[in-house]
Amino acid sequence: MLDGSKRSLSEFQGNVVLVVNVASRCGLSPQYAQLEELQRKYADRGFTVLGVPSGSFKQELKDDESIGEYCSTTWGVSFPMTTKSDVNGRNRHPLYKELVKTKDAMGLAGPVMWNFEKFLILPSGEVKRFRPQVKPDDESIVSVIEANLPK
Repeated sequence: MLDGSKRSLSEFQGNVVLVVNVASRCGLSPQYAQLEELQRKYADRGFTVLGVPSGSFKQELKDDESIGEYCSTTWGVSFPMTTKSDVNGRNRHPLYKELVKTKDAMGLAGPVMWNFEKFLILPSGEVKRFRPQVKPDDESIVSVIEANLPK
């Protein structure tokens, strides 16, 4: 994790998890505020945002410490964040090797298109994919979260 701790995705089993590749220097970074709002609203009902800082598009800060400081001071981020990882290419994080197989609303799978692409993992294991331009508080995401909350 960004704070140096180790966690397993299995810790979130049975919950709704929104995995998002984030970047501090991206024009979409205001989505951090919406992600944090979702985290605060649904965390006690079996939901979490999992931020994955990524340098794949050359818009992330240089190291985990800088990323953590930026996210906490600028956006008040409280949701868990992994260490900086690649979401595309030869060194793609193992989680993303699986997630990119998921098709979006238009039936397209494949590489992550840009920062703030969202993968909603449901308690059943089903994954829903939302492209970067779909904001975290969009009804298409919120309705799926609410319909699948375990608590």
